[in-house]
Amino acid sequence: MAEMTEKEKKAYQEYVKRKTPVHNLPMNMIRAFITGGIICVIGQGILNYCEKMGLGKTMSGNWCSLILVLLSALLTGLNIYPSIAKWGGAGALVPITGFANSVTAPAIEYKKEGQVMGIGCKIFTIAGPVILYGIFTSWVLGLIYWILNHAGVM
Repeated sequence: MAEMTEKEKKAYQEYVKRKTPVHNLPMNMIRAFITGGIICVIGQGILNYCEKMGLGKTMSGNWCSLILVLLSALLTGLNIYPSIAKWGGAGALVPITGFANSVTAPAIEYKKEGQVMGIGCKIFTIAGPVILYGIFTSWVLGLIYWILNHAGVM
């Protein structure tokens, strides 16, 4: 294989420079803050409404989570949530709505492959590791808590 000439190296470096995205960290942080803040304000509004309707704190929290997941799945299905996530970055991907989006998006993308091999096999490609390690970590922490509790430390 022939080595690249200086002219080719320079042309390649210029090409890479043109194609490499430039990120503005302060602006990305502001967008994430705004997006996450709006999601939290919507969640707080749902929570306040549920409490005003006479539901307790726990039940209101359950309804708030349910409605936020439903809204996220609907917005993902309507191809709106990806635009929100692209603009808001981590502000849209970190809350419960981002998790719902990560489960819904593969289901929509792979539905053409069928119910079992498409949706059934691919639905947890992104969320699966989060569920797996979340459950495993909570089991380990529960075991540690149980041991410390029985040892009289807690």
